Amino acid sequence: MEEFDFVVLGGGSGGCAVAGRLSEDPKTSVALFEAGDDGKHWMVWTPLAGAIMVPGKIRNWAYDTVPQKGLGGRIGYQPRGKTLGGSSGINAMVYIRGHRWDYDHWASLGNPGWSYDDVLPYFRRAENNESLSDEFHGKGGPLNVAELRTGNPLQETFLDAAREVQMPMTSDFNGAKQEGCGTYQVTQINGERCSAARAYIHPHIGKRPNLFVQTGAQVVRILFDGKRAIGAEFQVGDQKKTVRARREVIVAGGAFGSPQLLMLSGIGNAAGLQKAGVTPIHDLPGVGLNLQDHPDFAFGYKTNSLDALGYSFKGIAKLLGEIKRYRGERKGMVSTNFAEAGGFLKTRPDLEIPDVQLHFIVGLVDDHARKRHLGHGFSCHVCLLRPKARGSVKLASADPFAAPLIDPNFLGEIEDLETMVAAFKLTRRIMDAPSMKAIRTSDFFTEGVETDDQIRDFLRKRVDTVYHPVGTCMMGPDPATAVVDAQLRVHGIEGLRVVDASIMPTLVGGNTNAPSIMIGEKAADLIRAA
Repeated sequence: MEEFDFVVLGGGSGGCAVAGRLSEDPKTSVALFEAGDDGKHWMVWTPLAGAIMVPGKIRNWAYDTVPQKGLGGRIGYQPRGKTLGGSSGINAMVYIRGHRWDYDHWASLGNPGWSYDDVLPYFRRAENNESLSDEFHGKGGPLNVAELRTGNPLQETFLDAAREVQMPMTSDFNGAKQEGCGTYQVTQINGERCSAARAYIHPHIGKRPNLFVQTGAQVVRILFDGKRAIGAEFQVGDQKKTVRARREVIVAGGAFGSPQLLMLSGIGNAAGLQKAGVTPIHDLPGVGLNLQDHPDFAFGYKTNSLDALGYSFKGIAKLLGEIKRYRGERKGMVSTNFAEAGGFLKTRPDLEIPDVQLHFIVGLVDDHARKRHLGHGFSCHVCLLRPKARGSVKLASADPFAAPLIDPNFLGEIEDLETMVAAFKLTRRIMDAPSMKAIRTSDFFTEGVETDDQIRDFLRKRVDTVYHPVGTCMMGPDPATAVVDAQLRVHGIEGLRVVDASIMPTLVGGNTNAPSIMIGEKAADLIRAA
């Protein structure tokens, strides 16, 4: 049995960040285990190739949800990255931190050290922002943050439309003011994806003898000596192996994988574990509860513009030229993150902070790109930033290779549905503005959807995830509901922490990748100080 000081179970954004930082100390040995591949592939690095990975099972766990009551019994889709770097290896690379209010709210819930002022230094430490330099942004960090290199004029068309209907504007969603419409910065370097693995792990493989990385490794369970975590059992191919942690085991499997692994290892609701065929080691009822995700609806429109992605003879000819350009310059359409522009807006003027987010897509997206259509189009997602509904992740069985039962409970609260109705109307104002109408040839989905009842019905038929699940190993002071404390230590267990988006007590108002990396950065300091 190999031994390391720290064993990190999961190579997603949080896991890569914490492993990369801990291994900076040459006297500290770190082992990182990931079920997917090493993430060193053109498909990961080429932004446009996200359209291949998200809809299918290439580097993607491609989970389904259980039937959603709020969506008329529909089964939703939950893509999650299965590669070193996790979902940062397949996502839209949008660099968003959330609102100051979100982190101050975490602290107010009994989590000292997690206010906005506390976490901002970790966002800055992680970041190398190519174009912004002020008290909100960092230089010299491992995660490269850049402006888009597509030069796509549809960005400005969207922004013109927003101005035409008097929407606020902003030049920096992560600065002093989040509210407004603008273009997104992305986690790219030289037009290529900068995943958490590329930022924190790839540069050090083979150069740091104290960093061991095992890919293709499915973690089966955590090993314990009484109530202390001492290592893990994992499987590579048909071979089962064990690894020992001298100091700590760090679980970083994400909002689905982390609670699943804890439960498979005997930590969770004791009655529920027994029902699934798992012998309980520690009764911790909050494991797998408090699942939150941004419910999302996407408008779609057809256009004759070849600036929009699509399927046509002229479009293929243009794409071939763009591929050649990308090979030479790392610019143009192939560098797109799809969600090139967007905004944070309020559905009511009396709100203190934005409650919805828009992602303007330079292609027609239908069912997570799993349904394809001839011709060219564009889309606009709108998601509810702080839903009231809470869902869960449960074990389907004691089989570690079985997918968990995922229930986001989308639109499970009537307030969420009503806010989404308002969000639908708000977004449609932009999409019906003169600049947008001038380039579209048809409303592909929502033609004739006008009344509130029609909108409600349509939302139930079309709402799904925008890929931001969190909360299933909630941070908080009360072991009756929370899974980890403010140091990210699992309540009632020694030598065990969780370091990923699952620890978020509430959803942040925005994309969750940058916050997941921040959690890994902060966790490294918490661990060093222990």
